[in-house]
Amino acid sequence: MSRTTVTTIMAGVMMTEAAAPKAEAEAAPESKPENKWVKVWDPLVRIGHWLLLVAIATALITRGEPESLHQAAGYFVASYVVLRLFWGIAGPEHARFENFLASPFAAFRYVADLVTGKGTRHIGHSPPGGLMVIALLIAMSWTAGTGMAMENRTPVPAAFHTVLQIEDRGRGDEDDSPWEGVHEASANLLLGFVILHIGGVLLASIGHRENLVRAMVDGKKRAE
Repeated sequence: MSRTTVTTIMAGVMMTEAAAPKAEAEAAPESKPENKWVKVWDPLVRIGHWLLLVAIATALITRGEPESLHQAAGYFVASYVVLRLFWGIAGPEHARFENFLASPFAAFRYVADLVTGKGTRHIGHSPPGGLMVIALLIAMSWTAGTGMAMENRTPVPAAFHTVLQIEDRGRGDEDDSPWEGVHEASANLLLGFVILHIGGVLLASIGHRENLVRAMVDGKKRAE
């Protein structure tokens, strides 16, 4: 082997070794843990979510006894609904309604695909998750509103008599309020939505192999 050939080989080896650290340095950022997570849920959504859970549980457990605690929980729920409606318009990307509103068909298709192991993962709300947000907001609004009507002894509007199938007995005691049955039914419907929501979270967590409960605590989800 000639001296020129040996020199050429050694020069090639040195160039390869010099390039190796650069290649490793370029590949390093991809392996950093922080690049695997994205911030999805803002503090208002996260904190409001857990406080709302406490308020709803308090209202359902007390059922008017003690009345002051039951009413305080109801007013918190009503206040949160107003704030969430505003945040759904002016909040960050994943909090806005335009980001997660979906049709019932899309929700059913998502659930069917998820059960068969083909569900498409969403960084924000999934189609059924988005519909559940709307359903919960409506149920909370109606439950809180009928509760306030009971407290204020508000007569039932004539237009509601047939729809709600209740009889307006005037401004009697709160216990005799015509809104009582409607309020009770609304609270039970809200509880049903909450249970369905928990079931959906568990199903999606298993299907996508990620902890969605933790995501609502720290606000982070996998980027992919």
